[in-house]
Amino acid sequence: MIKRVFVELKEHAPFTFLGALSGILIFVLLKNIPYKISYGLFYTFHPLHVFLSAYVTASMYKLHKKNPDMIKLFLIGFFGSVGVATLSDSVIPYLGEILLKMPNTELHLGFIEKWYFVNPVAILGIVTAIFVSKTKFPHMGHVFVSTWASLFHIMMAGENMGSGISLYFWILILLFFSVWIPCCFSDIVFPLLFIKGHDTDCPCTCCGKD
Repeated sequence: MIKRVFVELKEHAPFTFLGALSGILIFVLLKNIPYKISYGLFYTFHPLHVFLSAYVTASMYKLHKKNPDMIKLFLIGFFGSVGVATLSDSVIPYLGEILLKMPNTELHLGFIEKWYFVNPVAILGIVTAIFVSKTKFPHMGHVFVSTWASLFHIMMAGENMGSGISLYFWILILLFFSVWIPCCFSDIVFPLLFIKGHDTDCPCTCCGKD
């Protein structure tokens, strides 16, 4: 499993970095938008991230587990998406905002703050995976959407903050690490923790199985 984790992190680093670059481009173009717009965009991309994460996590378990248990699939999909999406979109950006001494640091926990929307979206992702299970394209989409959710959490904290090469660099690093490890863990490692070594049709997660 440890070897698999390092393989996955290596494989996902390039387009995670590409996602972080897209975040910097958006930041440069939209850095002066009001707090309310950043807040609205965060609560657009964060629920979408939760949906994609729930879908991919549940799909990964269903595709690699012979005769999957539906209750276990639901629990893996829910906690693997809501928990890790919160870490990726909110907690890690928040800690970075504190380190960068941004003026409006505030932790936004979607599963509490917008529980009536975020949690049902996770359930919808799991139910979708039960009927149609795919992992390749949804996982890539998950990485970009997570990057943008993290970005708008940061932009809420940095409203009216100055800009510069140094700030862009640190936001790039923050976006990369907010997404890279949490997204690989939730989509790939987390569901496979619940699968025994010989209880799968697929020997590794890089085999190209949909």
